[in-house]
Amino acid sequence: MTRSANLREETPHDHPEITDLLRAAFHRSGEADLVKALRKAGDLVFGGVAAIDGDIIGYVALSRMRAPFPALGLGPIAVAATHRQKGVASTLLHWSLAHVQKDQWPAIFVLGDGAFYGRFGFRPELAVGFSSPYAGPCFQALAVNGELPAKEGQVDYAPAFDQL
Repeated sequence: MTRSANLREETPHDHPEITDLLRAAFHRSGEADLVKALRKAGDLVFGGVAAIDGDIIGYVALSRMRAPFPALGLGPIAVAATHRQKGVASTLLHWSLAHVQKDQWPAIFVLGDGAFYGRFGFRPELAVGFSSPYAGPCFQALAVNGELPAKEGQVDYAPAFDQL
């Protein structure tokens, strides 16, 4: 990974820099607005940052989902352009997953690239039985502490995602 990034939970002081990072990474304000809305609604369970010399170079969000059991939705995850392809996203994701595992969340869902997220244990076959507006081959689940408590039902991201 890039030169000794410090991994830590976000603080309110970080919010403007996180907003700037998300806007730059996605070339739009949708993801930055999403994170603000998740915070405001109380649905952001975990926001993690990677920082070097005090500058935030990476961010990951995990938010509450509506599901048949306690579950989180992963995303957005972003890395500053100058630090991409250096392992920042992977390191930040491993660290974040360990954090929520400690908090005993049974499952995490993500909509994303199977080749990338598969390295962390996400599987599209675990999400197949769940109804979601995002259902399909890129919708994946991770059983955080063993098996999923259910194999079917309705899962929805926090309401803030409806604005994306």
